[in-house]
Amino acid sequence: MAYTLPKLLYDYGSLEPHIDARTMEIHYTKHHQAYIDNLNKALSTASPQLQDKPLEELLKSLDSLPESVRTAIRNNGGGHLNHSMFWLMMSKNGGSLPNGAGVTAAIKQKFGSFPALQEQFNAAAKTVFGSGWAWLVIGKDGNLAIMTTPNQDAPISQGHAPILGLDVWEHAYYLQYQNRRPDYITAWWNVVNWEYVEDQYRLLAGKI
Repeated sequence: MAYTLPKLLYDYGSLEPHIDARTMEIHYTKHHQAYIDNLNKALSTASPQLQDKPLEELLKSLDSLPESVRTAIRNNGGGHLNHSMFWLMMSKNGGSLPNGAGVTAAIKQKFGSFPALQEQFNAAAKTVFGSGWAWLVIGKDGNLAIMTTPNQDAPISQGHAPILGLDVWEHAYYLQYQNRRPDYITAWWNVVNWEYVEDQYRLLAGKI
């Protein structure tokens, strides 16, 4: 079955002034759609067995995929999965502090405080070379960790469970922030959907 663009749960302008409507529209309808189109094309040339597998399963077992489609699935499958999560990680009612007991306790245990988490996450996001992502994940040891991935690589391909991620490709912010990635990173915290983060933490914490 071909992949399709997931429904955006808010209007393009809902995240303003932190993320502008035009960037959201282009990011969602052009960039995300392109990953989906390319993923479907790659899978259509692969064996039927690959087309029937869940995307997460494909990305967790990249080394076992045919070399002819491995890179396309890694890049475009990762792009589709990463963006599908990214839209849910933001909300017009987002921001402020974590409001879930589970992730709040986990942040305090690992980082000492939420400001300490922010400082380390921001530093990671700022120093991604070129295009990529910064993530808060549940690591293989079951504890929270901050990591970065290049391009559209997905944390699950490395055995980590992402609960929060920030797209730092230039197409995610350049119309509004130009080359000021640090300003974009700071603004993004105002739209983080902490309810989603808490739900993902509770869902995934016991599966590592």
